[in-house]
Amino acid sequence: MTPKNELLFCALGGSGEIGMNVNLYGTRGKWVMVDCGITFADPAYPGIDVILPDLQFIEERQEDLVGIVLTHGHEDHIGALPYLAEDLGVPLYATAFTAGLIRGKLEEEGIENRVKLRIVDYGKRVDVGPFGFTFVPMSHSIPEASALLIDTPDGRVFHSGDWKLDAAPIIGNPATAEQLAAIGDEGVDVLVCDSTNVFNKDASGSESTVRRGLAETIARAKGRVLVTTFASNAARLVTLGEVARETGRKLCVTGRSLDRILKVGRACGYFKDFPDTVDPETAMRLPKNKVLIVATGGQGEARAALSRVAEGSHTIKLDMGDTVVFSSKQIPGNEVAIGRIQNLLAAKGVEMVTERQAHVHVSGHPGRPELAKVYGWLKPDLLVPVHGEMRHLMEHARYGLSQGVKSSVVQTNGDVMRLLPGPAKKIGNAPIGRLVLDGDVILPSDGSTINERRKLALNGQISVAVALGRDGRLVGTPQVRLQGVPVEDERLAFIDDAVDAAAQAVKGGRRAKDRLREDVRLAVRRVATRWTGKKPIVDVLMIEA
Repeated sequence: MTPKNELLFCALGGSGEIGMNVNLYGTRGKWVMVDCGITFADPAYPGIDVILPDLQFIEERQEDLVGIVLTHGHEDHIGALPYLAEDLGVPLYATAFTAGLIRGKLEEEGIENRVKLRIVDYGKRVDVGPFGFTFVPMSHSIPEASALLIDTPDGRVFHSGDWKLDAAPIIGNPATAEQLAAIGDEGVDVLVCDSTNVFNKDASGSESTVRRGLAETIARAKGRVLVTTFASNAARLVTLGEVARETGRKLCVTGRSLDRILKVGRACGYFKDFPDTVDPETAMRLPKNKVLIVATGGQGEARAALSRVAEGSHTIKLDMGDTVVFSSKQIPGNEVAIGRIQNLLAAKGVEMVTERQAHVHVSGHPGRPELAKVYGWLKPDLLVPVHGEMRHLMEHARYGLSQGVKSSVVQTNGDVMRLLPGPAKKIGNAPIGRLVLDGDVILPSDGSTINERRKLALNGQISVAVALGRDGRLVGTPQVRLQGVPVEDERLAFIDDAVDAAAQAVKGGRRAKDRLREDVRLAVRRVATRWTGKKPIVDVLMIEA
């Protein structure tokens, strides 16, 4: 797995899934990492919010890793850095805005002085080991989203990052068709490309078109208006600032992540004409039709501002006649969480507007027309779809071929691919997996802690304490405590039955301590299974007098 005179590619995350993007390129004995992101947990991981990539493959080759290059500041591209970058011990490369977001994360972990963070300007090549990187500005739903033009001794790669085409962007100056075509004229051997919206037959649309839909929706509203959007969508924040002025409403921005985006954006020269904001307490004192609130939580996140507003535990209060605008796309998998929030809001008499009712959102990823244009401008010899589930990757590969791309190859997390020279092919497998951030501790997602927690969540837990005399006989009465075992009103009767079973197990004759403990455990679990049909975890504490 040491790259020789060849160009290797291996995704440790983001291929076969949406989120947790980690991509490795290898040549001349060295590796470079592009992005290092997280994904968010689902109910299969009780007590877990954040899932990290398992970087075992590159950790075992740490001396050959020359750097980490970041395409943009979304969590699924930079979110793992505070937890993993220090151990990797290599410099990080990013544009100013992305670097500002990363620096804040490193400061929160207290490691800002132990991780090298280097700011890269657009258009200037930076050499990272045997790789030459040029950042190419692209449109997306966050400032300074970048494609990477990667020059290697074995060929040239255009790594798209997350992107779309926007003829009238609100923030930034993305590469033009002419500039992308010029890159294509110089030669692109491989296009590694975002697959998120490959099934969309229409282009994503310009951010500038959202303003009218938001303005019309907010102008019609009689009471308070709360708009929820992705915190990182700085262009949407600018639009909402303009709409607040247009509709005569004071702007209230609530949420730590929104505050961070505003802070970093201002430091980088964005938000120059952004209106002054009011705090939540002031917003609640204003006439209802004179305030526009921007909050995070449109994906149903339990601790985000919108969730607390819906539950009534936030300073911002909404009631009959108020409006919530969901200026974001519902991410697959979040339907239940979003539905919970919307039901709570509906119970208050709050009107809700989503992209189904009004033009209040555009995607930050390319639809088929945009993909086709970029194929034509760059003229890659090889297409490597990334950033998608397997259905996205396969469809993207087929679509690229139908639009004249010479060849395509579908890979997934852990596939070590030789891209150049010669036809692309798989040459090996890298170990892949997931880690979970459990409080302040990083654990394997399939390790004993999480597996035990799943069992606890599914079946409950029983603790049994047994006291033994020196002769090995039972002293007193066993003590039984339980959590999450479905006996409800029959709890006391169940405990009595479990106590009797534990006592009988001890009276079965003198045995080795481990054998005796196991007999007690099985006896109590049999009682639980007979009563409930479940097999709870049973812990036995043996006390010797």
